[in-house]
Amino acid sequence: GIDADIRRVDNLTVATNPAQLERVREECETTRSWDADPERIELLDAEATRARINIRNVIGGFVIRGQARVQPAKLVRGLAAAVERLGVSIYEKTTVTAIAKGIVATDRGTVRAKTIIRATEGFTAGIPGEERTWLALNSAQIVTEPLSEELWRKIGWEGHELLGNAAHAYCYAQRTREGRITMGGRGVPYRYGSRTDVDGQTQQATIDQLHTILTTLLPQSAGCRIDHAWCGVLGVPRDWCTTVGLDPATRIGWAGGYV
Repeated sequence: GIDADIRRVDNLTVATNPAQLERVREECETTRSWDADPERIELLDAEATRARINIRNVIGGFVIRGQARVQPAKLVRGLAAAVERLGVSIYEKTTVTAIAKGIVATDRGTVRAKTIIRATEGFTAGIPGEERTWLALNSAQIVTEPLSEELWRKIGWEGHELLGNAAHAYCYAQRTREGRITMGGRGVPYRYGSRTDVDGQTQQATIDQLHTILTTLLPQSAGCRIDHAWCGVLGVPRDWCTTVGLDPATRIGWAGGYV
């Protein structure tokens, strides 16, 4: 297997005002309508939500049981090592400049293949002919120092739930294996022309904005140091739906839009 800190947890979406609560109720109902096991999805009142995580001003939420969390960097490295053991070659630091039937043009030469899979996520907009396929959306994240056991007793979060809220500019958070809190959100605005992040540097205003969201939801964390911050780019489909496909004429396939 791959050591990627994979852990089975529940997913918890919370509401802290009436408008968010209405969205939570609607999302819960919609999710139950298509889920193969609707019994694992439950609407929670304020008390039941707070029993999981002691969020300030929470008035309700809903939970999806049987989800999982993963450390993405460890997963990527683990997958790379696994495919290399199978004889696959991985070429990094190679910029793709064009994709056509049977051909991938790069800044280091041309690759020929019968079938090509485009799995370029937020960087898809930089490929000629794909500028409007997916929106390049920049997203940022912060992570705190490890919290003390005393703070964790005040916060709760014993189930290590994946946490999100129902705000329009929503956030997402985790309690990490090391006892930190990660908080992410749409803190980096859209860059004109679908320009993308290149080095992961995060603006101080973005860090401050995410820290404010964190301490608003969890004021117990107000004194915690922010140890790291980074940003990256997501590929957002215009219908917000992940897709997998293959053009039989060109043998060019695609997979992505994971938002």
